[in-house]
Amino acid sequence: MAHHHVTSADIAINGDHLDSSKVSKVKSIALGVAAIGTVVSLYLLFLAPEKIQGTYAYSWLYAFYLFLTLSIGGVFWVLLHNVSNASWGTSVRRVFENIGATFPWMFLFCIPLLTPHVQHYLYEWMNIHRAAPGDVKEYLHHHDHLLYNKYWFMNRTFWYGRVAFYAIVFSGVIIGLRKLSTDQDTDPNPGTWRLLKARYHSNYPLIIFALTITFTGFDFAMGLDYTWFSTMWGVYLFAGAALNSMAVGVLVCTWLKSKGHLKHVAGPEQFHVMGKLMFAFTVFWAYITFSQFFLIWYANITEETKYFLIRNTGNWNTAMYFLLFGHFVVPFVVLLQAWLKRNPKLLSIVAIYTLCMHALDHYLIIIPERGISLGKINPEVFGDIQVSIPGAFWGDIFAFITIGAAFVFFLLRALGQHSLYPNRDPRILESANASN
Repeated sequence: MAHHHVTSADIAINGDHLDSSKVSKVKSIALGVAAIGTVVSLYLLFLAPEKIQGTYAYSWLYAFYLFLTLSIGGVFWVLLHNVSNASWGTSVRRVFENIGATFPWMFLFCIPLLTPHVQHYLYEWMNIHRAAPGDVKEYLHHHDHLLYNKYWFMNRTFWYGRVAFYAIVFSGVIIGLRKLSTDQDTDPNPGTWRLLKARYHSNYPLIIFALTITFTGFDFAMGLDYTWFSTMWGVYLFAGAALNSMAVGVLVCTWLKSKGHLKHVAGPEQFHVMGKLMFAFTVFWAYITFSQFFLIWYANITEETKYFLIRNTGNWNTAMYFLLFGHFVVPFVVLLQAWLKRNPKLLSIVAIYTLCMHALDHYLIIIPERGISLGKINPEVFGDIQVSIPGAFWGDIFAFITIGAAFVFFLLRALGQHSLYPNRDPRILESANASN
């Protein structure tokens, strides 16, 4: 179907800016919810009765890492766009730069996880290290050989060092690339040097990205059970982060289009490509998920199978089956339709759905460990080892709303700081006229 050919006359000379007054109410509500929720959460984590502290620690970790993956995924799409030099995405690149720009702010919600008080409930291996009399490594050598073999990686000094690396280096990557992009908006002679510089400085950060998405998954999620491991864990988390950060991008672009923004530069072609990428990563997520399950099932090693044994007990089993069909079968069938991928509103419905499945996926990663770990730490307070702790679900919802509101606030804040698309990028016209 033919469409209007975009010329330089259609590109706003000063860019396309979001009217802050139109989103100020939403931003204020989101900020208020996040601020009040954070204050209450700090009380629940540090001052509430011990049973609430322990259960809410898992709620906080769940919400924090869920939204962190969306920020990390936003950076991935910026890096991939710059490295691949894909013209279609120039129109929507700024949206993903803004999603990625939430990363430094979202990482602030990691601070409670850095305290021994909260770590006590989450990471058994840290408790063992802290309780060891004398030399920790020597103690582990005689009392926990598995943890002794992992000591080179699972020691508190290196753990804190890795967390600092994620926060500082990865934040520097997205801040630098975003600044390089936004500075071009006001340059009267933009040229191509920033384009080439962004491409150059997006190559090695892909390695940093791979390390960040993989090792945050190791340190924050897999570390909940130091006896379990999976060599496919990093790729599994990456697949979900890439898919659902793209879903966030679809939602943001659809919302901006409904408000009259991204006119002429983002249309059915851009949404079609974003829909195809969602489809691709839906299939990739399913492939990696099945591969991880199949390899663990085939090897039948106790340290590996326990992950699925826990999640196939009680009602977790129902949730796992629902995840299988909900995260793969449904979006796979729906996203096969080319006409749907070209319709922003319909594609946005699918995007919301996949984000719900992403929330369920991470819920099943984090929360089933709660009843087991807390039952080991203090059975007198938390009860014996159990499938789940009754009543803890409300804390999960509260933490989700708190950190989710913060994510919305920082994303809207980023969207309002600069032009919504790189209006002086040398490839903006090529992107606006893209066809696939």
